[in-house]
Order: sequence, then C-alpha cells, then structure tokens
Amino acid sequence: MALVSTFCAMGPALNAQSEYTETISVLQTLYQDEIQAMQNYRAYAQKAVSENYPNIAKLFLTLAASESVHARNFKGCLSEFDAAAPDFPQRQGVVASTRENLKFAIAVELEEIDRKYPQVLEQIKPENHQKAIQFVTYAWESEMQHRELLKKMKSGTGVFFGLLTKRIEGNPYQYFVCQNCGSTLSKIPATPCPICGEPSAKYSEIKLDPDAAGLSRP
Repeated sequence: MALVSTFCAMGPALNAQSEYTETISVLQTLYQDEIQAMQNYRAYAQKAVSENYPNIAKLFLTLAASESVHARNFKGCLSEFDAAAPDFPQRQGVVASTRENLKFAIAVELEEIDRKYPQVLEQIKPENHQKAIQFVTYAWESEMQHRELLKKMKSGTGVFFGLLTKRIEGNPYQYFVCQNCGSTLSKIPATPCPICGEPSAKYSEIKLDPDAAGLSRP
C-alpha cells in the first residue's frame, strides 16, 4: 500500500516533467545564467569600490539583486515540476577596470534583450506553462530596465569616462528592486510595479555597505 501511495504521489511530478521538458530545460539554463550574472555583478561592484566609484558599485549591486530575484523565481518554478535547479561550481568571471566592466555589462544586457529572451520565450510558448512564461517575461522586461540604467553611463566608457564618473560620484544615487519580479528603477514608482503590477511596497532600496556586502574598500 505504501508503495502504491508513493507512486501516486510521484505521478503528477513525473507527468509534469514529461509534459514540460523544454520549459524545464530553459528554466534550468536561465537559473544558472542568473546566478552567474549575480556573481559577476557583485565582483564588478567590488572592483568599483576599490577604484573609489561607490555609485557605480551601487548600480552593480542593484543589478545583482535583480538577477537574484529572477534566479529565485526560476528555482521556485522548477520546484513545482519537482525538477532540481542545477548546482554548478562558481566561476570567477573576468573582472577588468570599472570602465571595461561597464562596457561588458552593456554588451551582455543588449545580447539578452535582443536575442536570448525572445528566443527562449519562443521555445517555451508551445508548452504554455503560464507561470514559467510570466517569470521569463519578468526577467526580460527587467533586463530592459538594466539597459536603460547602463546606457546613462555608456557614453562615458571612452575618453570621457573621467568626466562622467565625477558627475556620477558627485551626486547621491538611489536604486530600488521589486522583490517580486526584479524590476529595477531609480525611484519607487507612485503606481504599482510597471512589470508585475504588485504594490510599490514590494520595492526595496539597494544600499552600498562595503562591510556588510563583503566588498573591499580602496
């Protein structure tokens, strides 16, 4: 009897895994990508702190926080399929100067917006798992916001970088991340979240605390 009960309990999970094979595969890949992006952005924040660019460090930490929300959503969705989020060794990405890290981050975000997310949405739409589609769409729309924040710095990654950073570091910057979808804004919206529609109370301010964040000071 116990064996029959166990098999019946496993049945829905096994059926889900066979019905949503493409969706599960995409979510596992995206989860891994988001964890790696989070680690990269935190490393970029460390570099920015060491180069005395605290506002740029805060932006990188904000992007890391957004990627963390996406990873949590993908992992939660995988658990509903009784599918494991992949466990992989941490890889240290290439960390260059803050100027180069900004240029690389912009290139990555553009690649994700223009190619990766539209492609994976096309992959999973035929299986029509609404929560998975929703979470991937949340991540895609958040990446568009990341691009807009990074674009403000793009013109300064060349010869004008020194002038740009003086302007950036001369003013206090605030960044907020929606803990439901990863929406990333420079101020809390007066209306519900523009991506997921949750109340603006879902936004948390990302603060730069080098000691608490494990970031090295210059």
